[in-house]
Amino acid sequence: MLIEDQKTRNWQPIIKQFEAVLGKNGVIQRREELITYECDGLTSYRQRPALVLLPRTTEKVAEVVKICNQHSIPFIARGSGTGLSGGALPTEDSILIVTSLMRQILNADLDNQRIVVQPGVINSWVTQTVSGAGFYYAPDPSSQIICSIGGNVAENSGGVHCLKYGVTTNHVLGLKIVTPEGEIVDLGGQIPEMPGYDLTGVFVGSEGTLGIATEITLRILKSAESICVLLADFTSVEAAGASVSDIISAGIIPGGMEMMDNISINAVEDVVATNCYPRDATAILLVEIDGLEIEVAENKQRVADICKKNGARNITTASDPETRLKLWKGRKAAFAAAGHLSPDYYVQDGVIPRTQLPYVLQEIEALSQKYGYRIANVFHAGDGNLHPLILFDNSVHGALEKVEEVGGEILKLCVKVGGSISGEHGIGADKKCYMPDMFSSADLKTMQWVRQVFNPQGLANPGKIFPTPRTCGEAANAKNMKQFEGVEKF
Repeated sequence: MLIEDQKTRNWQPIIKQFEAVLGKNGVIQRREELITYECDGLTSYRQRPALVLLPRTTEKVAEVVKICNQHSIPFIARGSGTGLSGGALPTEDSILIVTSLMRQILNADLDNQRIVVQPGVINSWVTQTVSGAGFYYAPDPSSQIICSIGGNVAENSGGVHCLKYGVTTNHVLGLKIVTPEGEIVDLGGQIPEMPGYDLTGVFVGSEGTLGIATEITLRILKSAESICVLLADFTSVEAAGASVSDIISAGIIPGGMEMMDNISINAVEDVVATNCYPRDATAILLVEIDGLEIEVAENKQRVADICKKNGARNITTASDPETRLKLWKGRKAAFAAAGHLSPDYYVQDGVIPRTQLPYVLQEIEALSQKYGYRIANVFHAGDGNLHPLILFDNSVHGALEKVEEVGGEILKLCVKVGGSISGEHGIGADKKCYMPDMFSSADLKTMQWVRQVFNPQGLANPGKIFPTPRTCGEAANAKNMKQFEGVEKF
């Protein structure tokens, strides 16, 4: 079914329908208020939505989605708007269904180590709710004090502790969702393994194209008996990268293992002033060891020995919560600190095999020299998740296009060495043109079939994840176009 011509739509009777469900305060329509919702964390792209809706319950979400279906209105779910791939970017004359007022913690079942939350609940609130009883929620994106669980589910977010504990999908037991046709459906359940197809796994990371999660059952973990953080500084990135590989090869799986280069080190010291990161280091490695006290004591020494063997100049350790937090503070603030290095920055998110880290960093430096843009590098080093931040000035004509080209070259490089074009930020609007670099035509067709089953009208978050001729310039590329033959266009 084709979406009708939005420019001829009479919005007033539709607005009255939405207001009948949500009340006048639940429908944002003034142009100056809609500006807030023009983009998500990927601020390079902007599009003002026609309306913004603010439901508070599953039933209200279902009612407004049914109205969208009645009028063939495209809709996009949005949480806190911190996404970095344009996943919550509005399309022309679409509406945003914003879940930020759905912020209730519905049930905390400590005996069974699970908690049920609405999608607007902030990531860090989950741990705050259960920490007094000795539990925590493992996925911890750098934006955890502002990003929402609903957005984490949509993008399958990770964080500094995903090396040992996995990303969001490893901690979602069940979901209550509203399908793109307005039906309320339960996926998964209260236990880790459910019979039948793993539809929870299909939904997590689907970026709002298969529906809207309105209740999320999460796994919570018991806090470790002992935790220690080590900070090692190196005179070369290669030495730091070798330490990462050697630590994993030794059978040690840290709770988190992060790397930052010299540009990032100095940026966070300028802004956060941890006074922990040596400004003259080429790279630093942050390694968190957790577990039983005797296990942590042994692995702490083994990690220190490995880093020294690879040329670490100094190693700082911290076991008390206050000092550990101080060591992590700079890493958590790395993206924000980059904003003080240049008027704008463009962040990418790719994954590579750990052993390819020195080679890929050399290639990224070569791209920096070729295009003339400084690139700060921050990594989830343990699992090979790169976050290069390309520094530029968007007021310079043509700069954004050049920077996007650099970002695309980095993604292609990740695929070339056996990696991925996304580790935790999703595909969204930003990276969809690079999907054919990673997936075959059969892969992409199969994904589209799944999307069609859930989203037959193509109303839920249209224009995301999958490349289209209009946005990716594929009309002139017969090879790329051929892969979409036989797939219904949305």
